[in-house]
Amino acid sequence: MKKYIVFLLTLTLSMGFTACSDDDPSGTSIFSTATINRNDFDRWLLKSYTYPYNIDFKYKMEDIESDMKYTLIPADLTKSAKLAIIVKYLWLDAYDEVAGQDFTKSNVPRMINLVGSPAYNNNNTQVLGTAEGGLKVTLYKVNELDDAMLHNYATLNLYYFHTMHHEFTHILNQKKPYNTAFNQITESAYVSGDWYFVDNSAAHQAGFVTPYAMSEGTEDFAEMLSVYVTTSSADWDALLTDAGTTGAPIIIQKLDYLRTYMQESWGIDINQLRDVVLRRASELSTLDLDYLK
Repeated sequence: MKKYIVFLLTLTLSMGFTACSDDDPSGTSIFSTATINRNDFDRWLLKSYTYPYNIDFKYKMEDIESDMKYTLIPADLTKSAKLAIIVKYLWLDAYDEVAGQDFTKSNVPRMINLVGSPAYNNNNTQVLGTAEGGLKVTLYKVNELDDAMLHNYATLNLYYFHTMHHEFTHILNQKKPYNTAFNQITESAYVSGDWYFVDNSAAHQAGFVTPYAMSEGTEDFAEMLSVYVTTSSADWDALLTDAGTTGAPIIIQKLDYLRTYMQESWGIDINQLRDVVLRRASELSTLDLDYLK
């Protein structure tokens, strides 16, 4: 029986090789062979994003990468280049410094997509950033950035970095889930899509760092990290004061879950990460945004 099996396998492989040898590709290749014309910014992106982190940084609007339910316009080239310098310095380099480049490269999204205009929802809210399955982050409102805003950490954090730390937390959670006991701390207080009816103080007093954290447990966890690592000690203390005797203990309890998760799952001290993020933010005014190194 073994002889027949071997013979049949040999015959099958031989026929397969013969069939392949008869294939003679002709005509135009489905793969583009055109020379890619790259400007200085494109070459800098290869050196600073693609080669070290395997990130495809897109600033030229492509329909396939855009959410067509919104009316959007492309990002300005000069402003895209300046924002790319800042994103690398304040986000990628911060995680490199704390956890090492291997960690950053292994976990960052594979695409960063810039859009020039805001994306408006029907409920009058604006989309500042989105993430898709841990693979792609889209940042909006690039064309609204002027030089003053580009050197203003509070504005940049509101527009972009809060969102980027938030979405990065989701990526980490997908790879290593957090303790779901976290979700039970304020399980009855989540309001799903109605979070935008809640103001900051009401959210704080209910035990949440932002109104959006009230949407569900996974968003609550991601908001905890993104707020904590981008907020100074003074501003964090002010948030706890606003939360009062009811909300502050709940937020502190949630922070303990976050601290344990990041340390035990990823070897990251969130206090060290915050120190690095805020130190780099204080150095923002020293960055030369007109020169691609």
